[in-house]
Amino acid sequence: MNQIVIDCGFNQDRVALLENDELVELYIEEDKNKRILGNVYKARVVNVLPGMQAAFVDIGLKKNAFLYVKDAIPKEMLLNKDIDLKDISIRDVVKTGQEIIVQIMKEAIGTKGPRVTTHISLPGRYLVLMPYTDYIGISRRINDREEKNRLKEIAKSIKPKGKGVILRTAAKGKSEEELKDDIKFLLKLHQKIEKEKDIGYAPRIVFKDMDLIHRTVRDLFAKNIDKIIINDKEKYESIIELADILTPYFKNKIEYFDDGFDVFSHFNIDSMIEKALDKKIWLKNGSYLIIDKTEALTSIDVNTGKYVGNINLEDTVYKTNIESAKEIAKQLRLRNIGGIIIIDFIDMTNEEDIKSVIHCLENEMKKDRTKSTVLGITRLGLVEMTRKKSRKRIASKILTTCPYCEGTGKIYSEDYIINKIEKEMKRIKTHTNSEAVLFNINSYIFNILEEKKEEYIKYAEKRYDIKIFIEACNGVELNDIKVKKMGKIGDVKKLIEN
Repeated sequence: MNQIVIDCGFNQDRVALLENDELVELYIEEDKNKRILGNVYKARVVNVLPGMQAAFVDIGLKKNAFLYVKDAIPKEMLLNKDIDLKDISIRDVVKTGQEIIVQIMKEAIGTKGPRVTTHISLPGRYLVLMPYTDYIGISRRINDREEKNRLKEIAKSIKPKGKGVILRTAAKGKSEEELKDDIKFLLKLHQKIEKEKDIGYAPRIVFKDMDLIHRTVRDLFAKNIDKIIINDKEKYESIIELADILTPYFKNKIEYFDDGFDVFSHFNIDSMIEKALDKKIWLKNGSYLIIDKTEALTSIDVNTGKYVGNINLEDTVYKTNIESAKEIAKQLRLRNIGGIIIIDFIDMTNEEDIKSVIHCLENEMKKDRTKSTVLGITRLGLVEMTRKKSRKRIASKILTTCPYCEGTGKIYSEDYIINKIEKEMKRIKTHTNSEAVLFNINSYIFNILEEKKEEYIKYAEKRYDIKIFIEACNGVELNDIKVKKMGKIGDVKKLIEN
């Protein structure tokens, strides 16, 4: 059974994709740090770098965006085999001070600013509209030749003149009428962008993509999803309205979960998230993986661990590597690991076994919606692969640098601590008659939360009808919260005063 579980919080929305009760994808979006991927901006070119074949453009954010020459050249030129792109300089494409329309194709990661492109694309339910490119493309995940030809013919008949479309995987089996409705929806978005881009000076945003919850309905809600569960009544009604436009026949799959209970704990998702942050991952057969991130790449080491097999060493090694290949594909997807990935499988001597393990890894990676490529085995016997970077890793959304170890370890972020407090409030409201509660949190976290405490307390008190007090306490661990006292307001106040 495949389910999408949505947890709406005070400062953070979380979306978990479960396949057979296992967490395979996790998306987190904070109010303070909304996703910018897919947003369209009216930008100004601030610096052209011929030596790097790129330019820096100001889109109005803290960091200037990076525009490579291949992302600035018109798509028609890229598709023209008669044109040698090596002969085109970034100076031929953009000039300093020029105002251009760009779209975020990769969010800022670490010290690097976002990466942008002038090849604007607007995603719909079944297809992507490319308003400035005359082109037809079909998802590589649609393998049936007959279905590809059918979709191509439909695309030719419904495609607006001079514009391009890419048929998404969700378009498989859809009728011409359904695809036509998607085109109409996207053309309205494009008309809005056309109006906005002529208004005002750069830098400014001209189109903002949907928020996490609504993107989930648009991008993930398909036939293979049995249920969507959400714990916010207002947002539940909002996605019902969106589903009514995009997929009316799936509306009955959307369920509201009583927000008096913690939806992630109910489905055991929180414990699965904690495991996804571990460096060591134990496999069912007793073997384990070690995942290490460096600035340049991610390394994954495979170990037999407690698994000793029952036939011979060669069979033990093969079975361990096969099990590891499946788990590695799952972990890359869950943790959203991108860039260069080096895998150190246990050495095998049998060529057929080596091919089988590589084939298993490639097949498992096909379940991943993010593009990846298994490049093969290096001279050192390591498997080399890449996975496209588009958003931050799950760890960067949940963990923040620890001040006591100067970056060698991680602690929960302030947003995650607030989320934990909120879950505890839900539990207290549901299972007790308390009028007030006193929380103890670590002094360091208490100081970080200084700006947010007042706003959060007002919100939580109104929502749960319970008076909240928060005290700093060095005896509480950085990642923890403690309920020191709950009950009558007077009793809690007396404890604080004493």
